Amino acid sequence: MNNEANNNKVDSIIMNHVYLSLGAGLVPVPLLDVVAVTAIQVDMLKKITRVYGYSFKEEVGKSYVTAIVSTSLARYGASLIKAIPGLGSIIGGVSMSALSGGTTYALGQAFKSHFSAGGGWEDLDLDQARETFESELEKGKQVAKEMEKERAKKTKEEEEDPFKKLEKLAQLKEKGIVSEAEFNEQKKRLLDSL
Repeated sequence: MNNEANNNKVDSIIMNHVYLSLGAGLVPVPLLDVVAVTAIQVDMLKKITRVYGYSFKEEVGKSYVTAIVSTSLARYGASLIKAIPGLGSIIGGVSMSALSGGTTYALGQAFKSHFSAGGGWEDLDLDQARETFESELEKGKQVAKEMEKERAKKTKEEEEDPFKKLEKLAQLKEKGIVSEAEFNEQKKRLLDSL
């Protein structure tokens, strides 16, 4: 596979893992979100490594993720905010979600840059990887915010779609959660809204 094809495949891997990180960043338990995002990032590195034809050792991947991403200590602060009762989990979840997606993007770009230039695990310059990570982090946060907006928009559209609501209502009827009369009443309301 040529370098451009590899880079395109890696871009897809990165974006998929950014999306997963957005969800993991919303985990309401402090520090469990960090563990979940780290696992997603390690999986991303494994897949990126394989695209470029290198073998992958999970413990090596974890150590590089920790060494590069831990420079972003705000990540842990966002996670710990979730421990504050009430608004803490909402504020911490939103900020952790964006930061998780952003760090995943920046980490992926750092490894893509290294591997696409012909580098391997044996000659990975940690300082250079951190520098690339830091330079890509703000862009990663923007990418994550845009993905989150798109996901929220899509969810809202699905929630507002009367046909989707009708399908869900039919499923509830089939499961016996709503009666035939309730189903017919809600169905009439949905169809009248068209």
